[in-house]
Formats: sequence, structure tokens, C-alpha cells
Amino acid sequence: MAAEIVLVHSSDLHVDGNPQDPHGTDWLRAVLRTAEKIQAHYVLLAGDVFDSNRQTDAIIAQSHALLRDAARQVIILPGNHDPVTPDSVWRRGGLDRLPHVHVIGVTHEIAVRFPDHDLEIWGQAHVDYNDMAPLRAPRARSGRWHLAMAHGHYEDDGVPPLRPSWLIRNAEIEATRADYLALGHWNRAARVGTGVTVPAYYSGSPDLAKTVNVVRLREDRTVGVTRQACV
Repeated sequence: MAAEIVLVHSSDLHVDGNPQDPHGTDWLRAVLRTAEKIQAHYVLLAGDVFDSNRQTDAIIAQSHALLRDAARQVIILPGNHDPVTPDSVWRRGGLDRLPHVHVIGVTHEIAVRFPDHDLEIWGQAHVDYNDMAPLRAPRARSGRWHLAMAHGHYEDDGVPPLRPSWLIRNAEIEATRADYLALGHWNRAARVGTGVTVPAYYSGSPDLAKTVNVVRLREDRTVGVTRQACV
């Protein structure tokens, strides 16, 4: 077992929805390349990898090739832009058949387990465009490392919600009892929650934040979180 487990966390890549990205997949390429540079074991993509489910065969093929060549485990949580609908991009072009790519809600119902690192990662995928509770029914710890993913909007206690959909509150964060909570939906990187027991972070979108979160699960059971510039 590795003395330190390294994960890259990103979200909101919005493949083929960014006018500044002439190829449509540049930010997916950048995130995977950054993970390769730091030799991460895992890549967490916390929602809205695609800007919508209405993607061309060419874009899906490009994304398939990038994910196929990623030499590490990739865990994807579909978000509100790319939910697991019957016409979902995740069911087209073989994205759900890559052995090292795990799409929660498609290849796995809720959780993905990695016995080599005694690690489990769970989340609730968006399955339509309606409101949902991203951190409902928190999963009990089943191993040494317990991580959660969620795609939604955080509001602090006592703050009237500006965006009433897909809300995430402090009590829900703490109820996960996760060693790290990887969040998506915000374009800016931020730490949220009370920080009492659960480190909860938005990575921000790589095109605006220009970074990914690097999470280090250390042998002494501590967790380190830093930001790394995309390459």
C-alpha cells in the first residue's frame, strides 16, 4: 500500500461549451495531463465534465481517447449539465466501458471501491434536470479511507439560498464523515463548511481557476489539500 495516496480533484470542465476552447476538450486534456505530471493515483471529476448531453460524435470520440489514455483511475460524478438521462453522453461512444473510468450512476450505482488502497468514493449522480439533494443518504464508512463527491450549491447556516436548487448545507457535509468531500458546481475554488471534521472543497472550473485541487491521503491519516496550476 502506498505511503501517500494522491488524488486530483476538478469539476465543471464543460467540454464543448467553452468558446475559449477551440478543440472542445482542452480542459479535460489539461486536468489529465496535470494528474500525470504529479503522478496522481486517482482523478475525481465532480460534475459537469460536459456542458450538455448534446455532444457530437467527434467530441465524444476525443473525450474517449483522452480518458482511454489516462494511466490512472478516473471517478466521475455526473452533474446538472450532464446528468444520467436515457440520452446521456455517458451511455454513448463507449465512455461507460473504459475499465479505469468509473461513472457513478452508470458503471456504479453509488460507490466505487479500490481495495488496493482500502479506499471508497461515493456520490449521488444527477439523473435528470430537476432539483435533488446532492448529499442525501450518506454512506457509512467501509474502509480506511472514505471520500465523498457532490455537485451542488453550498449555503452557510442562516443564509437564505440565492440558488434554491441542489443545496448543500453544513450539517449534510458533517454527516458524510468523509476524509475529503470533492465538490463541483462553483467556478471558483473554495473551502466550505465548518471544517470541524470534514474537509470540503470546490475545485473551481479549470478554465477560470486555472488550477486543480491536489489531495494527499497520508499514512498518518492526515489529509493535505493544495492547489496545482494546470499544465
